[in-house]
Amino acid sequence: MKKPTDPLASLLAEIRACQLCAAHLQDGPRPVLQASTSSRLLIVSQAPGRRVHATGIPFNDVSGDRLRNWLGVDRDTFYDAKRIAIVPMGFCFPGSGRSGDLPPRPECAPAWHLRLLPLLKRVQLTLAIGQYAQAGVLGAQRGASLTETMQAWRIHLAHGVLPLPHPSPRNQLWLKRNPWFEAELLPVLREKIKQVL
Repeated sequence: MKKPTDPLASLLAEIRACQLCAAHLQDGPRPVLQASTSSRLLIVSQAPGRRVHATGIPFNDVSGDRLRNWLGVDRDTFYDAKRIAIVPMGFCFPGSGRSGDLPPRPECAPAWHLRLLPLLKRVQLTLAIGQYAQAGVLGAQRGASLTETMQAWRIHLAHGVLPLPHPSPRNQLWLKRNPWFEAELLPVLREKIKQVL
């Protein structure tokens, strides 16, 4: 008798074997994500960076350290797929450009998100990290700029989505110019994370 197939496990295996963008990736494909049918928090990010590509571990870099600090969670909690799903807009490192990493490959999210996200039925809160994730998650509901989207965080949170700036050190200037983020949004974020997890 054949054992029933777990649809999410099968899909994750398919995603991890993806070669869709191989011809466009400087370092070759290496899809990086984590998810479980029991995940309660969904982190939609942009795309893995070079260090994440090398290790195959999502947010295994200084951006991840800052993000975990924002969330108020340790590494063990963060990497527990039963609690937290991490699904970037692009699953592979897109390569480097003149001013940092290239944008996520445009083929990735349309190819996989419509099949993957409906399987995450227990998600109670979605974090949309950075402008590409906000475009993908919020669509026409996002503001004209990252700052405008962020300033409407209470409205988005009422619909189960919390936009966040990218935790990259490159965003230090934005964080300095927007002190309300740490003063007002982060305490709410940490409380929400406690409730969800």
